Amino acid sequence: MIRLACASLLVALPSLGGAALAETSPQQAAAASDRILAALVEVNGVPGMGAAVWRDGELIWSGSAGYADAETRRPVDGDTVFRLASVSKLFAVTATGRLRQEGRLDVDTPVRDRLTWLPDRWPPLTSRQLAAHISGLPHYQAVDEARGARRYASVREAVGIFQDRDLLTPPGETYQYSSWGYTLLSAVVEESAGRPYLDYVRETITPGLRIGADPTDSGDPHASTAYDYEDDALIRAAPHDLSYTWGGGGMAATAPDLATWGGRLLSGEVVTPETLAWMTTPARLNDGSEVEEGAYKVGFGWRIADDRDGRRLFHHAGVTVGARSLLLLYPDQATSVSVLSNAPWVSAIEQTGQMLAAPFTPAPGDAAFVDCPVATTAYDGTYDGKSLTGEARFALEDGLCVGRLSLDGATPLAKWLNDFPQKDAADLPVVSVTPDRGLARAALITPVGAYDMRSLGESRYQVRFGGTQNRWLELTLR
Repeated sequence: MIRLACASLLVALPSLGGAALAETSPQQAAAASDRILAALVEVNGVPGMGAAVWRDGELIWSGSAGYADAETRRPVDGDTVFRLASVSKLFAVTATGRLRQEGRLDVDTPVRDRLTWLPDRWPPLTSRQLAAHISGLPHYQAVDEARGARRYASVREAVGIFQDRDLLTPPGETYQYSSWGYTLLSAVVEESAGRPYLDYVRETITPGLRIGADPTDSGDPHASTAYDYEDDALIRAAPHDLSYTWGGGGMAATAPDLATWGGRLLSGEVVTPETLAWMTTPARLNDGSEVEEGAYKVGFGWRIADDRDGRRLFHHAGVTVGARSLLLLYPDQATSVSVLSNAPWVSAIEQTGQMLAAPFTPAPGDAAFVDCPVATTAYDGTYDGKSLTGEARFALEDGLCVGRLSLDGATPLAKWLNDFPQKDAADLPVVSVTPDRGLARAALITPVGAYDMRSLGESRYQVRFGGTQNRWLELTLR
């Protein structure tokens, strides 16, 4: 098992009292996001993470924490390349959208009209259905267990893995997540563009950015080492060649370049605003109902939702051997957020992305100033309808309110948070994301991600872990 030494989030707890805080500066916002990222690595035990925020035309924050390689203690930095897992799908759908925009691809034409070499086995299915996961194609199956053991010379060769399998359902009937569908979509892109898929993406969709085929285990000095879990212990992952799915999960990037690419999308530099709006319109099944995946609508590959404050979100996350990933866009706030790691931690990664961006976005209108509770020594509250208590401590450090809540391992909250392969937590860091408003809103850092902790007044706070009532945590600081 690999053990990582992490510095404590609070090294000193001065008695500073409730002091008025100045208006949030870019430096304070960056400090808050840095603390959140460092606390995530400390609490979840993932070797390394990178994240970045792009806003209003520029990269405004790039953060690094932990190790790109734990054995050699090579640190993560802005040049570290991480596997993107299913975030790779966004390049496939954007390439498809670009070709549609240029009149070179009809997404409603059966793919076999374009891929004449494809066996005539399936009923007609389209690029639109592939992108929305409603084609009927299966995802990875038991027979694919060793799919990363060899290198595929071409997208067409990779399609050969599954081209003779049966569809699970008729095209357009139901949502069925399928990365194989994206391998097929990348073949459509390749044929329509008239050049290899990776070349088209590099030259037309991501020019000038460190985004491309996964370089893990290739000797690339910037590639992060991939880690996995075995019997709850972190181990170095076996080599895994992702050439079977460049379009579905085989790309890699640095965190700054991924966030920058998201910003380029929002700026209309990759596809037109009209094409982006089309890609982020919910797709429909044959019966006319919108395609959904859990709490999200599904567009042309993009997942569509609103955050807690009603702001629109476009996003996609991913997980694979040696990676957990996210690209999240706030289209109405011109903001792009990337979060990458080199182990497949079970995470609330969409919420984590929102909290890393929160210091740079305006506080909700109801977020009144709340003093940093430096005199607090304990908390009590409820989670899942059951009471819990613990120790608490807070401090103002360079104008930023930070703290820790102890976690009793016998409580339902601790049992849930620690019932995952990654590291267990004995306490939970808290980092304010509103430095100009004290502890009005904060990130609660857990083994499964960073969550939104909001003041209800009178030393009371609320954290939403999920969409149902029994997934709320309510705390009172004493």
